[in-house]
Amino acid sequence: MTTTIDEADYVVVGSGSAGSALAYRLSESGKYEVLVIEAGGSDAGPFIQMPGALSFPMNMPRYDWGYKAEAEDTLAGRRLVTPRGRVIGGSSSINGMVYVRGHALDYAHWAEQGAAGWAYADVLPYFKRMENFHGGAGRGVDPAWRGTSGPLDVKNGDMKNPLYDAFVEAGRQAGYPVTEDYNARQQEGFGPMQQTIWQGRRWSAANAYLRPAMARGNCRLIHANVTSVAFGGDNSARAVGVNVRRGRRTGLVKARREVVLAAGAINSPLILMHSGIGDASELNRVGIRTRVPRPGVGQNLQDHLELYIQQTCIQPITLNGYLSLFSKGRVGLEWMLMHTGYGATNHFEAAAFIRSAAGVEYPDIQYHFLPGAIRYDGKAAAPGHGWQAHVGPMRSKSRGVIRLKSSDPGAAPSIRFNYMSHADDWTDFRKAIRLTREIFAQAAFDPYRGPEIQPGEQAQSDEDLDRFVAEHAESAYHPCGAARLGAADDAEAVADPECRVIGTENLRLADSSIFPRITNGNLNGPSIMVGEKAADHILGQGMLPPETEMTPWINPDWREKQR
Repeated sequence: MTTTIDEADYVVVGSGSAGSALAYRLSESGKYEVLVIEAGGSDAGPFIQMPGALSFPMNMPRYDWGYKAEAEDTLAGRRLVTPRGRVIGGSSSINGMVYVRGHALDYAHWAEQGAAGWAYADVLPYFKRMENFHGGAGRGVDPAWRGTSGPLDVKNGDMKNPLYDAFVEAGRQAGYPVTEDYNARQQEGFGPMQQTIWQGRRWSAANAYLRPAMARGNCRLIHANVTSVAFGGDNSARAVGVNVRRGRRTGLVKARREVVLAAGAINSPLILMHSGIGDASELNRVGIRTRVPRPGVGQNLQDHLELYIQQTCIQPITLNGYLSLFSKGRVGLEWMLMHTGYGATNHFEAAAFIRSAAGVEYPDIQYHFLPGAIRYDGKAAAPGHGWQAHVGPMRSKSRGVIRLKSSDPGAAPSIRFNYMSHADDWTDFRKAIRLTREIFAQAAFDPYRGPEIQPGEQAQSDEDLDRFVAEHAESAYHPCGAARLGAADDAEAVADPECRVIGTENLRLADSSIFPRITNGNLNGPSIMVGEKAADHILGQGMLPPETEMTPWINPDWREKQR
């Protein structure tokens, strides 16, 4: 008989972006006891809490599950890492702290694909409920579009480096609109980038949601690895808890009401499969008995790829001047003492969302601008000074798959994104490179511009650019979609529009794995929104009223003009 080691009304698996939001809302009334299970450890210490140190935690085994995608022939045989947070706060504790809701039409697509009740009018109230948006210097907040009293503090970057303004002005000179708030009425355009940073600290889901929830007394956290969902009997599909491992000890954590999987884009589908929920032939291949056949589990995997387009800067004003050991020490000391300076920002402070071509209805290219030419591991890309734009298409048609290699829950899975497997991906990336070069060539950059670092001015033909993509494209670390929402009668859907795992009882799924299609931009914001909205579905006390009167801006000339 399995030993019961703990129990609660609601058992939430994962303390990440969605899991922490669930814990906060499910415990809010004080009526229910909530237990959050997290496989990782503490988020204390400067590597996580200091925004400027963002390149460290995602490269540290202490905080990361250590997943690697399969080698991709389209990417010169490279295996890209797939960092996932294994720490309090989950991936919100190791991410780049960029806050993007996604475009309104992303959610229209969700609803069209069977996720009824997830259109923009339905999710906007949840984005507003979760936000405490502070705007930025000289920039107001429109309360019709933004929340100002939620747990998640969001702010604009300070944009003190002149290169940020040069990037926005270059976009205007190239004919693009300027938008003061891409998370409000108009996403399309150039403007300040928003950060989940507050008072110089990373404002992770743990800081925003989990710690306040635990302070109530009816929300607890335990550290354990969840190996599978526990059901009421051999042939039952009614979840009664989860099976866990703590060191050499195994046991059962009981849920008196419901189990909610919020273990993330990779781990939630894996837990479902190890619980016998998935494609019967795939489960049989590794010796797992099928309890609930759901062929969509592990399918529909998506991600954003991006390139770093880098330019030499002829003025010594970039972050490359702060990469020496002495400079890093000085930055770290200032942050430790005052939570100010270069350690208090993620340095992504200017952004853009543009359309790649006429006939594209809403933006399909995103820019993160950085006043430094730096690799994601924090090392200099080239001698001297430079700047870079992270750029990539938002809506790749390529789809991947997560598969089990073994029935052992501790074994690494097979993660294959099938990056660049659709011909349109290559066309989109070539456009992204050429449009970026055009922006960098505007007069706003004249006082700063030196030679191109990469791809390099010699790379001009389609073949040259395709080679650059194959050799240098990197994941933006936005996996999602491998257990998607859909109508209950959709054979490929895994969760219904109320986040119930189809074919089961008392089991919900709420994290980025349920996205029918990847959203425009970074996924932390939409993942938290999923946790917020799923909590209301679970509590069953009514949803926030849809805000049907809010009409997002779409370029009226989108059919005829690229900008």
